[in-house]
Amino acid sequence: MDQRRFTMSSPQPALNRRTLLGTAGLAVGAAAVTPLLSSCSAPSSSVSSSSPAASLAATPSSPVTLNILDVAGNLALTKPAIQAFAAANPHIVSNITYTTGTAPDVPAKLKAEQAGGNVQTSLVLTGTDALASGITDGLYVNLKTYYDQFFPGLMSNYQTAAASMATLAQDQGIEIVWYPSGPLIEYNPAKVATPPATTDALLAWAQANPGKYQYARPRNSGPGRTWLMGLPYLLGDSDPADPTNGWSKTWAYLTELNKYIDQYPSGTTATMKNLAAGTADLIASTTGWYINPRALGTVPKSMAVAKFQNMTWVTDAQFGVIPKGVSNDTLIAGLALLAYILTPSAQAVTYDKGYFYPGPAVKGVTISQAPASSQEVISTYGEPEFDTWMTQYPMKNSLPATAQVTAFDLWDKHIGSTK
Repeated sequence: MDQRRFTMSSPQPALNRRTLLGTAGLAVGAAAVTPLLSSCSAPSSSVSSSSPAASLAATPSSPVTLNILDVAGNLALTKPAIQAFAAANPHIVSNITYTTGTAPDVPAKLKAEQAGGNVQTSLVLTGTDALASGITDGLYVNLKTYYDQFFPGLMSNYQTAAASMATLAQDQGIEIVWYPSGPLIEYNPAKVATPPATTDALLAWAQANPGKYQYARPRNSGPGRTWLMGLPYLLGDSDPADPTNGWSKTWAYLTELNKYIDQYPSGTTATMKNLAAGTADLIASTTGWYINPRALGTVPKSMAVAKFQNMTWVTDAQFGVIPKGVSNDTLIAGLALLAYILTPSAQAVTYDKGYFYPGPAVKGVTISQAPASSQEVISTYGEPEFDTWMTQYPMKNSLPATAQVTAFDLWDKHIGSTK
């Protein structure tokens, strides 16, 4: 999980505060990606469009440089696999560059590149935020044409809940990691003896402790958007899938809660730092955001986590999307890389330091297959009840693209703008 190492939408802290897992054990497996690709048409370097060719060559006409933009903290989960893939496939990838950014900036960046006819961004690693905005704006290549060639059995390989989340991409991205997210409450037990277990109790606590509850701007925070999308279920709203007409209780609740909130930080990392500093005593969180910052030392290990009574999990995922306008050679390399990331050995590494706990999107990848360092982090900083809660409470997808963008816009207009 802006979803745990500071989001599924706030990538910088996750990358700046951790040493990435080594690539031991991945390099050999990376070479196995080539058999997944069937040789079809002759290599081509023409530019891909919104109506891609029926098939592509198995490899580029010459090795390409992949410029990867991460706006989800995803490199913390997948960079070892990416590096291993590149090392084992020099005939596909000559070099990889990495850039981090924020989800709200993605549309403007890609539109500028596409308008100029010079698309430099090869692959975007994103949560549902920039996935939604990019789909709405028509920025990504539709990949369905290439499923059989690059991703045979794609949907059947996913875990059930992950397969459901994969549909949010509308064939314009490949889901590469998954987790149940939240909404959860993280708190300082030295300041909060009994954490709120209901929305009414949270509102009463916020009223009694003004300025001490925080959640980050939903448009750029995994925990923030999970909290926003989870409220309709907690409050019993008429239609949790319709933020415009079905969230009357949610918007009324957030308006009342807003009276006792001093600020909405721009990203999840800030809320974690505020919890550590005592500026906040209670914050919106998720499974991964509870584990990872404590493992990294950003948040004291003594911080605790709680759930709401009768909660409904709002699941989350991260995706690889390819901007329209890349060359066919770049498209081939990007697809081959994404195919490798879905192999079991690469998926096992996504347990990471708990950032997106659990992490793997595909079936049959367990913590016992993860690197020893990941197993140690989960054992030391994880919450044993997470796995129980995952089976105890129902899971619902995050909102689809259009509805999610609408929810963000409404929140920005009616809640966020007041601060």
